[in-house]
Order: sequence, then structure tokens, then C-alpha cells
Amino acid sequence: MAEQQTWQWSSRTAVLAHESENIFYAVLKRCMDICLATALIIILLPILLLIALLIKLDSRGPVIFTQERVGAKRQRFGRQCVWVVQNFPFYKFRSMVRDADSSLHEAYIKDFVEGRAHPSAESGGKYKLSLDELPQLFNVLKGDMSLVGPRPVPTYEVAGYSPRHHDRFAALPGITGWWQVKGRCQVSFEEMIRMDLDYIHNASLWLDLKILFLTLPAVLSRRGAE
Repeated sequence: MAEQQTWQWSSRTAVLAHESENIFYAVLKRCMDICLATALIIILLPILLLIALLIKLDSRGPVIFTQERVGAKRQRFGRQCVWVVQNFPFYKFRSMVRDADSSLHEAYIKDFVEGRAHPSAESGGKYKLSLDELPQLFNVLKGDMSLVGPRPVPTYEVAGYSPRHHDRFAALPGITGWWQVKGRCQVSFEEMIRMDLDYIHNASLWLDLKILFLTLPAVLSRRGAE
């Protein structure tokens, strides 16, 4: 019980916005998120309904699996912009039985953060962005996530972070991102942090579009994310 309490995230903190952040880029990025997410939901609506029906017929329980993840939202305090780190409900289609034991995944994540596990040990180094991730488009519309950004992480992962790791929260979490298309889930935790920071420091609409274009072949070839 004591170990479980150690691996919980309940507090809020703030990360200073990077000096290279541009409000014009932030507005364009949000407009792109809303337009593309809405278009994808409309186009994929028959698939969304079919998946929901198959899940309902397969087993009892809710169609949508909701989990607390950690992200951040940009806020301005006077002349200073900060990213307020906070929990938000993360949506996926349920792909496991209801009330499934998550202790194995929590143990793996703990080892990954502390450098004792290679990322491919659990995922086989494969890019697992797939149909069960589609409800995250509603996270994008709500403003909790972006199409592109650092991976939204479970609360029990953030509980193992050092203060310097919190810098990866200086952006909206994304459905896909630089780590997902380039790291391919085969890099260490520290390398993942570095890639997230590289994205944050170099973020632009062009880079976001590049990552979106790289996501499709990454999914189709079954390479690298969670």
C-alpha cells in the first residue's frame, strides 16, 4: 500500500512557457486541431459506431475506457505564460475486460522511468496507434490534447519523474508526436524526454504537419507508440 501511495500524482505544478513560443502559432495550431479533428470524426463516424457495437456485443462494460492522464494547459499570469500541469480524462475504446488488473503495466512503467526496462520489452517496439485511439479526437476538441504533441502519460508514470522531467509538459499532449514517429518506442526514457523537449523548442505549424504526414506510414508499417 505504501508503494502505491508513492506512485500517485495528485498535485498541480506549473512549467514556464518556452521563450520561443509564439501566440500566432498557438492560435493556428488550435484552429488546425479543431478543423482536422472534426473532419476526421465525421469521416470516421461509421467506423466509430461499428467499433462501439462490436465492443458492446463482445463483453459487458462501457464502450469507452477513461483513464486519468497528465497534461497541461497554457495560462497567462500577467506578462508571464506558464503551462499548468494537471490531470484530465483520456478516452480510448475499451480493448480489455472491465476492471482488468493494471499492476503489470504500472510495474513496467516504473522500471522504464527508472531505466531498468527497455521500451520494446512491453510493446515489441511496435507503433500501436490504432483504432482504439480514435476517441482521443474528442480530447482534441475539448482542448485537453492536440493532434501533435508529447505523449499524454498515466499519473503513475509522472509520479516517478524528477523535477527536470516536468519540462516536457510545456505543450499540449498529442495523439501523435516526434517521439512516436521517430523514437518508434525503442528509445530510453531519458531519450524520450529529450525528443519531447526538442519538439517543444522547435515547435511550428510546419513541424506539426510534417509529423502528421509521418504518422500514417508509421502506423501502416507497424513501427514504434503507446
